Amino acid sequence: MTAAAIVAWLRSPRINSMSPPIVDPDDLHAAGQSLAKLLKQQWTSEARHRALDDPQPIPVAWQLSTNPILMGDLRLITGRKRTLTGRSDDIAALASRFRALERRRLVITGAPGTGKTTLAVQLLLELIDSCDFYQANVGEQKIAPIPVLFPISGWDTRHHSQLHDWLVMRLREDYPALASSGSKLDLASRLVSAGYILPILDGLDELPAEARVRAIEALNKSLAAADQLILTSRVDEFTSAVTQAGRPLNAAAVITAQPLPPEAAASYLRSCLPQSLSQAWEEVLAALRARANPGLNELASTPLGLWLIRTVYLTPGSNPASLAGPLGSDASTLRTHLLDHLIPALIASRPPSRDPADHFRPRRQLNPQLVRRYLIYLAHQFHPKNGRDIPWWHIARTTPSRLLPITRLASGLVAGLVAGSVAGLSTGLTFGLVFGPKIGLIVSLMAGFTFGLLGGLRSGLWHSEVPGYARFRLRGRTTLLFRMIKNYFSYGLIGGLVFGLGGSIAGGLITGVLLGFIVLIMGTFSIGFINWAEQPTIMIVSTPMSGWRSDRALTVLRITIGLVSGLVIGLASGLGAALRFGLTGDLLSSMLGGLGCGLASGLLGGTIGGLGTKATTSIENGKHHAWLACSISVSTLAITGNLPWRVMEFLEDAYRVGLLRTVGPVYQFRHADLHDHLAEQ
Repeated sequence: MTAAAIVAWLRSPRINSMSPPIVDPDDLHAAGQSLAKLLKQQWTSEARHRALDDPQPIPVAWQLSTNPILMGDLRLITGRKRTLTGRSDDIAALASRFRALERRRLVITGAPGTGKTTLAVQLLLELIDSCDFYQANVGEQKIAPIPVLFPISGWDTRHHSQLHDWLVMRLREDYPALASSGSKLDLASRLVSAGYILPILDGLDELPAEARVRAIEALNKSLAAADQLILTSRVDEFTSAVTQAGRPLNAAAVITAQPLPPEAAASYLRSCLPQSLSQAWEEVLAALRARANPGLNELASTPLGLWLIRTVYLTPGSNPASLAGPLGSDASTLRTHLLDHLIPALIASRPPSRDPADHFRPRRQLNPQLVRRYLIYLAHQFHPKNGRDIPWWHIARTTPSRLLPITRLASGLVAGLVAGSVAGLSTGLTFGLVFGPKIGLIVSLMAGFTFGLLGGLRSGLWHSEVPGYARFRLRGRTTLLFRMIKNYFSYGLIGGLVFGLGGSIAGGLITGVLLGFIVLIMGTFSIGFINWAEQPTIMIVSTPMSGWRSDRALTVLRITIGLVSGLVIGLASGLGAALRFGLTGDLLSSMLGGLGCGLASGLLGGTIGGLGTKATTSIENGKHHAWLACSISVSTLAITGNLPWRVMEFLEDAYRVGLLRTVGPVYQFRHADLHDHLAEQ
């Protein structure tokens, strides 16, 4: 009754009320500025990695669509100008024209490989750069929203029918400080509701056909008059979605990429080459300008085609003469040829380096054949029909899900047997082989079986958990730590009752009370501390590697706390035995013997018990087990040769050489065409 009353009091709304206070506008503005700085840093690095300015932006021309199906009344879109044009190599002018739109909503369309995402990234950087200037010109009464890019393939309108709800969820995932329950400000939702976020939704065409239609419908229902938006899509898929939805995207300007003229394509390639040209390159550029090879001209009319040509044939030792020959007569054949040679070309162009300053060179020598094999596996498992994202924590889903709970159940039961046997043996060395094995086996096996069973059942759900974010600094977070410990007192109380009952059965009332009290204290603190560490309170951007390292740190923390708890519980068991025998026998000898038992049980049985039983239970704590689930799965995939043992090091190296890119915490293939090409292998 007493325990139930305590648990009810701790869980009462009066005690656990965590309703966020009203946010001061200055605090919200400061949070927006911090987010803008993070985005600037993140996408400047990504733009450099994608070589958007190397040696200069590709001069793609963009014009307002002439298809009347795609837009509504132009007066509601462009005002009096009735037109919208721009170029990718003059992004400042295009950003200014975007801001001059009546509702500032823009849809970027084009054929595959025409630079839609590139333009979105360029606009993002330009809008952030000019945000302060724009704020000064529009006055303090208006907000210059912060552009944030989200892959729209992650938006399931059946679960988040309103765009704003999904944006809040994604902000919390990609920028974890906005999601901290320890923060006094519910920053993510307030930034969205106050109009501080300009969503850039990339890749509508990557959604299934029905989902594209639902997305258009949901956007029209979600957007208020002041809401701004940038959306990218292949033109055919967008046209089909708008047609099936029965109406265009409300008040949105739709621009379409224009093919690069042969002269512009030749000039761009010439700017990438040394001043002194080889005879082969002279012939290729001449053939391009003269439109002599239809396949070459068609491929070079898109930014993707130009990137493939320069990547494969600017590699030292390569000979581009075939581009001006029969190979250049068919665009499809040429494209397949370039994609087949892309992996070895990128690896050859970027030799490994251990210098941390070399951000765009791999840390180890890559084998092109193995890299191709691993990427084909990822392309199949994260198939284009399901989207473009490759979350590393979903790798666990590519293995049979039944293996994980079976492994965890077996490990929990074995841990209980080992811990119980060792604790019983070490205790029995002092008090004989009657009392020692009894207390060790009963208590440890109860815990081992219980948490092994629960762990086996719970671990089957680990593959659906997202990475955690470890933060261990106490400064400014003491109140949060105390609140977390208080919130999880009920869990420690339940654990104390279970262990206390087992200790009472095996070693008497004194042993049970002492053991239950120690478990109550250690259990409450360990669970509260782990959940406290999972609460980020600094503004950080989530990257794949940061998520991996943070989730790994949380796992190590859980195991460490388990070891310490196991040692303390082992010593408490020995002390309880000492008190019991000291009261029933010769005081001095029994106390000394009991303390000796405590040391033996604690140092030997407690440590091994911590490694097994208590570490096992500590691993169950918290909300994030992505690293552990992924590591277990990768061991199976490495044995079968589908992925390397050090999968994150491989993914990072593939990113550094330019085969992958990052969007927040997930990887994607550098180009959708490469993803499609490998998925067909």
